[in-house]
Amino acid sequence: MDFEASEPTLQPSMTERAVDTATDVSRTVGEVTASLKAAVERLSAVAAEVQSGRVIPAIRRATRRAPLTSLFGAFLLGVVVARRR
Repeated sequence: MDFEASEPTLQPSMTERAVDTATDVSRTVGEVTASLKAAVERLSAVAAEVQSGRVIPAIRRATRRAPLTSLFGAFLLGVVVARRR
C-alpha cells in the first residue's frame, strides 16, 4: 500500500485572525462614519430650508401634485411617531 502524504491544512494563527477581524471592524466603522456624515449633511440642508421658510410652500406644492402620495407619507410619519411613544 502506498500512502500519499497529504498536505496539512494550514489554519490561520491567532494573530492573523485578530488582524482580519480588526480590518473588518475598521471597514465597518468607515462605512458607518460615511453614512452618518451623509445623514448630517442632509439634515443640515433640511434645517437650512426650515430656517429660510421654504418648507411649508414645498409641502403645499407636493400635496397639490400628488395628494394620495402625501397622505400615505403623512400616515407613515404618524406610525413612526406613534411607535416611539
